[in-house]
Amino acid sequence: MTVRRLTSGLSLALVLATLGLSLSPAQAEPALRRPNVLLILADDVGFTDIEPFGSEIRTPNLQALAERGVRFTNYHTAANCAPSRAMLMTGVNNHLAGVPNIAEMLTPAQRQAENYQGALSHRVVTVANVFEQAGYHTYLAGKWHLGAEPAQLPSARGFQRTFALMDSGADNWEQRPYLPIYDQANWFADGEPTTLPDDFYSSAFLVDKTIEFIDAEFADGQPFFAYLPFQAVHIPVQAPAAFTERYLGVYDAGWDALRAARRDRAVDLGLVPEDTAMVRMDSTGAWAALSEDRKRFEAKRMAVYAGMLEAMDFHLGRLFAYLQAKGAFENTIIVFTSDNGPEVSGPVDPHGVMNARGVEGQGYDQSYERLGERGSYNSISPSFASAAASPFSFYKFHVGEGGMRVPLIIANAPGQAEGVMTHAFSWATDIAPTLLAAAGLSPPGDRFAGRPVLPMTGKNLLPVLAQPEARAYDAAETVGYELTGHGVLFQGDYKLLRHVPPVGDGRWALYDIVRDPGETTDLSAREPARLASMVAAYHAFEASHGVLPVPPGYSQLGQVVSNYVQKQLREPVLTGLLTALLLLPVFLLGRRQRRA
Repeated sequence: MTVRRLTSGLSLALVLATLGLSLSPAQAEPALRRPNVLLILADDVGFTDIEPFGSEIRTPNLQALAERGVRFTNYHTAANCAPSRAMLMTGVNNHLAGVPNIAEMLTPAQRQAENYQGALSHRVVTVANVFEQAGYHTYLAGKWHLGAEPAQLPSARGFQRTFALMDSGADNWEQRPYLPIYDQANWFADGEPTTLPDDFYSSAFLVDKTIEFIDAEFADGQPFFAYLPFQAVHIPVQAPAAFTERYLGVYDAGWDALRAARRDRAVDLGLVPEDTAMVRMDSTGAWAALSEDRKRFEAKRMAVYAGMLEAMDFHLGRLFAYLQAKGAFENTIIVFTSDNGPEVSGPVDPHGVMNARGVEGQGYDQSYERLGERGSYNSISPSFASAAASPFSFYKFHVGEGGMRVPLIIANAPGQAEGVMTHAFSWATDIAPTLLAAAGLSPPGDRFAGRPVLPMTGKNLLPVLAQPEARAYDAAETVGYELTGHGVLFQGDYKLLRHVPPVGDGRWALYDIVRDPGETTDLSAREPARLASMVAAYHAFEASHGVLPVPPGYSQLGQVVSNYVQKQLREPVLTGLLTALLLLPVFLLGRRQRRA
């Protein structure tokens, strides 16, 4: 690739970034010649959930993006949302960034540690901080979930204009919480609590806000960094009926048929090897054993899921069309990915007594007719989630490939190839340094804005974008990850994995995830030396990143419930005690009077 080809239509800053060099903010070229950056984050989208990764769900705008960009087939992230977001925003491992887990799942003992707060630490710098310092406009519209205290809001972490959801999720049609652990849906606009409009639908509204932010300052010529973290397809899974109706009947053959069909398309596309095998998870039910009514209901649950994804893509298309109309699309580096694999927190039996009381107690309707529409509550079952993550094992909250390997598309980066894919391993911390390098900016070192900070540890993926056959990590480098005792270490083509009870047996397994991405053949007995070396490296990761254990019998859902109950009891118990003390004299006086 010649320098002349690189410089055609590109700024010096972009050329230097491609060559591994950069300009400091003070040296950056005039704003009109610098690229815009758009980071799009879907919520709980599985590996084969979008069209360019083998899905039957129509996502033409993401398909077009993939055709002008690079698809990453071996990109990994955390197995749940806030840890992923912390790494995306900072380029620092989530355990060091203050978010080893979502705050809702941390134990009281863990919260005693500085790095176990479930909110973004002030020892890290966000990518928005760096872009802002370099003269970029910085915008966020969507889910934050990295802390809700004033100093933790995105408006205090480098974003100049924001419309952000603080919670793990919320209703997509109106301002209401989706779980009883929240008193309300906490939306903030530019750092202040706000309310949603009556005609709110999450995907439409968040794109509207992104366009509004960009358009308000577009004329000044300054480049922008826009972060668009959608609610789609986090629970409650909801979609306009017009989108859902396109998929009625599509899933009538059940989850096993869908999982197999997606695996075959992924093979045909070259996303996974031709001989990729799959495990059948214990959580996958028997489709044939369901009644016809139950099959119909389950198929519509998945149809709403598909409709929500297509709706997201449709509104993304509006944003892309806006940028094209402004002449800014080709000069906007666009990244699309997901925070983790598909979520299965939806109940196995939506009409079970316990679930009906929980969901209907919040005022939600679960009838077939209204499924996905305003006032309804929907999710997908573990069985259909296994299809969303096809051909991988497990899903969100678990460290199998289905929970951690998700789609990644990067387009319009300097010097990159077009319409190709790369099988190079990449990690969530790589996104921030790649975006900075693509804009010709240097990541922060050990100081930023006059204070000590943790440097970004992720890789610059521009060399891989230019040469997709290249590797971002060499065979000796390791990447560690932990979630509630589940452990992972990546090294070269290999993955060390441990699921603790009740999900697994607590033993280490070893997989070649390049040749066996379905994690069907455990190599630990065959390669004891590699196993021992990687286990030692994992323990070193735990020590260097301050990983804390969970107590015996820990349950992710159980901890969420426990934390909620403790929160509810804390103040009411004190109030009750004070009330009892105040009423005790009256009660004793009444007893004396009755005895008299």
